[in-house]
Amino acid sequence: MLLSRRALIASSLLLASFAVLAAPKLARKPAAQILPRYGMLVFSDLCISPENGEFGGQRITLQRFAEVDTVLYEYTAGGLSWPVVASEVVIDPRGRQFYFTVQPPDEEERTIRGTLSDDGKALVLDGSYCNDPKVPMKLARVTDFGRAAGTCRVCPAPKNPPPAETEPAPPQPSVQPQPLQKIEAGRTTASL
Repeated sequence: MLLSRRALIASSLLLASFAVLAAPKLARKPAAQILPRYGMLVFSDLCISPENGEFGGQRITLQRFAEVDTVLYEYTAGGLSWPVVASEVVIDPRGRQFYFTVQPPDEEERTIRGTLSDDGKALVLDGSYCNDPKVPMKLARVTDFGRAAGTCRVCPAPKNPPPAETEPAPPQPSVQPQPLQKIEAGRTTASL
């Protein structure tokens, strides 16, 4: 009986140790961060206009260091602008969205917000493409830095019909100001 009791305890300990070893493999892994903690990511929709051969679009370069995160923002206004360094960069702890503040030369300061796609291959910016709220502004993650820029898409014509011509308003009668009356000292306007 003593031997069977020892065998029962030994087999219980052996079973418990296997359960402990298998537990970490069965436990749920936390959701992976889309943005790596260190490194450089580039998101861009830069393209070349087929009409005039100029660049169009924008490029966002996120640099993640141990001490600080930085963003270089480039946009086009005919030609590609000089990079603008963001003054404030805030990244969600889950690594799924971030925003930054930039002040391009001769422009107002603005904040640009973006959310990464589920697979991390695109950055979707707040706002819209071609002023159409149904089409989000999406910048693809660049992995091939030697590739040629694509051709720009032309914005479709606005769907809102032009405003109908309205009839001119009838002329308003002109009101001529009355000449001011001189009031003598000690007299009130009621006595005029």
